[in-house]
Amino acid sequence: MAKLKREDLNQLSLEDLKQRLHDDSERLMKLRFNHAVNPLDNPSQLRYLRREIARLKTEMRKRELATAK
Repeated sequence: MAKLKREDLNQLSLEDLKQRLHDDSERLMKLRFNHAVNPLDNPSQLRYLRREIARLKTEMRKRELATAK
């Protein structure tokens, strides 16, 4: 899992951002369920995915505000 950079996010289309957000949200949900049943080898994956989702949502909101002006 490579960390998304701001430049990478700027180059993605809105549909790509939405798809990536959906995929990451599903992956986070599965990791949470797995972690509840059996502890993860690397629990920092949860934090990483939460932050990736936040980055995606921030970029989407930034674009939404830019089009509103």
